[in-house]
Amino acid sequence: MRNTTRFPVEGANSLWHVYKTVPFWKVVRNFIVIQLARYTPFLGMKNWLYRFFLGLKVGEQTSFALMVMLDVMFPEKISVGRNTVIGYNTTILAHEYLIKEYRLGPVEIGSEVMIGANSTILPGITIGDGAIVSAGTLVHKNVPAGAFVGGNPMRIIYTKEEMDKRWAEDPVYGKKNS
Repeated sequence: MRNTTRFPVEGANSLWHVYKTVPFWKVVRNFIVIQLARYTPFLGMKNWLYRFFLGLKVGEQTSFALMVMLDVMFPEKISVGRNTVIGYNTTILAHEYLIKEYRLGPVEIGSEVMIGANSTILPGITIGDGAIVSAGTLVHKNVPAGAFVGGNPMRIIYTKEEMDKRWAEDPVYGKKNS
């Protein structure tokens, strides 16, 4: 179950009420910062822009690839651990505007997580440390630490224990022999 808070609306759909839920100038500022960061090749600068202007919690050595699209309305609800890779053209949302309600939820991405290109992460999601999200995945539920997930709808392909077994002899990801 995703960790979102629901806010009902009356009359027109919830997106029609958008500036009652988030200030217009906040959205404008966030849009400009996100667009600058989407195209800059300087990873340290992206992280600084996200931390300083958007209020994201971004761990050291985390890499946001080209064209990553963060939630333009509530980016401060996103946190990413250290040494994580967010793949090309990934979208991370902390809000959903629906017909009769809108929902807000934090997105917590752990440390040493790999998120493949063109993935979409919905609001209220936690992705555990060391998880791998395959390219093109719709992350609609929490991802356990160390798991390998993929698809639309997302499913667990390998658990942490299965991944540990698969990589036991791998020279890069496996256990180091003494």
